Amino acid sequence: MKKYLSLLPLLLLIFLLTACGSGSSSEPTNGDATVYVAVPLSGFQANSGQTVLGGVRLAAEQINRSGGLLGYKVVVKALDDESDSDVAVSHVDTVSDAISSGEHVLGIIGHFNSGQTLAAMEFYQNMDITVITPTASERSLTNRGFTNFFRVNANDDIQSVVDAEFLVENLGAKRVAVLYNDTVYAQGLAKSLMEELSARGSETVLSIEVKEEQSRFPDEVAQIADANPDAIFYAGYEIEAPYLRAEIVEAGIDVPMLASDGAFLAATIDEANGTAEGMYVSGFAPSPASIASAEWFEAYQAVEYRDPDTFSVNGYIAMEVLAEGIRNAGSLSSNSITDALRSGSFETIVDIVTYQDNGDLEEPKIWIYQVQNGEFVQVK
Repeated sequence: MKKYLSLLPLLLLIFLLTACGSGSSSEPTNGDATVYVAVPLSGFQANSGQTVLGGVRLAAEQINRSGGLLGYKVVVKALDDESDSDVAVSHVDTVSDAISSGEHVLGIIGHFNSGQTLAAMEFYQNMDITVITPTASERSLTNRGFTNFFRVNANDDIQSVVDAEFLVENLGAKRVAVLYNDTVYAQGLAKSLMEELSARGSETVLSIEVKEEQSRFPDEVAQIADANPDAIFYAGYEIEAPYLRAEIVEAGIDVPMLASDGAFLAATIDEANGTAEGMYVSGFAPSPASIASAEWFEAYQAVEYRDPDTFSVNGYIAMEVLAEGIRNAGSLSSNSITDALRSGSFETIVDIVTYQDNGDLEEPKIWIYQVQNGEFVQVK
């Protein structure tokens, strides 16, 4: 008994030292700080928004396990914009009220779509808040003089160049049918792509606008057949692309099809009635399977209780970049953070990120994938 009693002081000392060490090195000590994630969480793009949110949540959890940001615990709060610009603007007051009440706000990651991003930025540009979009690509967003706005994805000028180059040089397309949905994003991308095709000596033999969320395309498919293209390009979302693809294949039109980044989600494969095989899709980030470790997948599943999808990477990178900007700034002030973002280089799960003064990436990238054996496989 004496032997065990003599060990008690030593064991107590070890316990105290261990407790103190873990508290100072791994636990945030300054309270909570919020990052708002403004994405669609209900309606037709709910899955897309959830994948972004999942990536942000995973990054925040990992940051908190390492002591947080400037000693603050990162708290992720979701704002459902429902893919609606009026709803997106209605959330501005939520963020403004939080700042006015003294809440420590790290920044906003959002919006998912260009239309909602532009509508909200008209207000956020006058607030002490840093905004990083994970996916909004409409080219004019970074040409409007916003000093607190950044992207972690390429803009549509870059996408149109890469996609046109792939269609003409890799697929040998000389006659391309271009279809696009009736959103600002898709309209701008289609216009830019057709200009790039023309510059490469390829002809746009058909240009058709469809409705966002459209799921039947009998008239459009008939026009495609009559135009006899040697390739098809679609600018839109995963909520239209698989149904368009299915009707094209089922009509016996056997030409390559390339869809834009908005269709780079598992639903494009899952909802295409078995016809997605061979289809190409461009994307703003690599597939999680091509860049993330098994441990990353397991950590994501523990946070989200589901598998990551493409835009999970975008959300994760946006949180990584925001966090590094805050660390480099040593401050939660938007002016300090934005200065740090423009002057620094930030290592992410995908690549090193550096920014132009307007908030665009210095070296934006587009990846091209093909559906092979029911999976997205990188081909460029």
